[in-house]
Amino acid sequence: MPVPDVTTVRAFLEDEHVQLAEDVSRFVDSELAPLPEPPDDAACRLQAREILTLVGEAGWFRPIENQDLRGCSLVREALAGVSPLADAVFALQGLSATPILLSGDNRLREKWLEPACAGRVMGAFAMTETEAGSDVSSLATTAQRHGDEYVLDGTKTLISNAGIADFYTVFAATDRDRGAKGISCFVVGADQPGLDFVRPQIMSAPHPLGEIRFDGCRVDKEARLGEEGDGFKIGLATLDQLRATVGAAACGMAERALAEARRHALERVQFGKPLAEFQIVRQKLARMAVGLAASRLLVYRAAWEKDQGAERVTVESAMAKAFATEEAQRIVDDAVQIVGGRGVIADHPVDRLYRSVRALRIYEGTTEIQHLIIARHLLQNEGS
Repeated sequence: MPVPDVTTVRAFLEDEHVQLAEDVSRFVDSELAPLPEPPDDAACRLQAREILTLVGEAGWFRPIENQDLRGCSLVREALAGVSPLADAVFALQGLSATPILLSGDNRLREKWLEPACAGRVMGAFAMTETEAGSDVSSLATTAQRHGDEYVLDGTKTLISNAGIADFYTVFAATDRDRGAKGISCFVVGADQPGLDFVRPQIMSAPHPLGEIRFDGCRVDKEARLGEEGDGFKIGLATLDQLRATVGAAACGMAERALAEARRHALERVQFGKPLAEFQIVRQKLARMAVGLAASRLLVYRAAWEKDQGAERVTVESAMAKAFATEEAQRIVDDAVQIVGGRGVIADHPVDRLYRSVRALRIYEGTTEIQHLIIARHLLQNEGS
């Protein structure tokens, strides 16, 4: 399996990151590559929990706890190339745990974050609703204060790990009249009365997705992260910090697709010669390699900036995610074209990648939202 290409981005890495890339690649080859693609949603959910334990016991969630964005990126890149499901498991541990880290709540850190980074508990990030996707300020889920408790009511949809998570990082309105400034963040155990798993939502690629409902769900005030109204700020800071790692996952999928296309082009003979000798195939492979290298540079630049202490990397992360995910879609599509008919058979790696890569352009902020962020930055000094 391909190893994350540290040579392209070596200037952004420390020596320990180079070693990390080698170590996680060996783990992926030995522990994850042999896992079959789950045939249905039930099997997907079981495998996600199995992967959680494998990755946790091997220590690969530690870059999340250490807030090492370059480390997170290298791990995601390695995981995504072999198992998009494993990458999703890693991503959700990061999304659910980072708000706890940002809040500085040591009690919740001990209760949830440390077990999550050891792979003993699974987290979920419950922000999205039917009418609240990119527009987080329109959340309809409420959290009403009653003494020392909050009562949560509402429905969350398209929630990864719904139904199998041990805890949910939940965003709800504590003051609807204040819009985004009235959103708060809570950590809710999956066994809390009033929190129900409604139904799974099936994707074309194996991914434990679903809908959850809060119906008079009571949580102690200690479950709140930060102050009332801090939820929107915590949520945006979490996405700002982790968004570049989505680009890293895209790089992992693109690298695997390129490797499969290159191998096929060298081995497949048509019209008396290997596909690799046809100029049009060479042109595709070259374009794929250039796009992948450019994607990596944007991703690791953003991660490096954050690791160097930058308070925000909003624009850098937006550029990394937008470019890398769009480029990965093109690279995977080119790989399918080169591999041909075999590339659309369900058990072929490039077909698996084709079904998995599409979601990266949507979650944690669509490409269009990233372009708006970048444009706003470009125009902010021009009176716009």
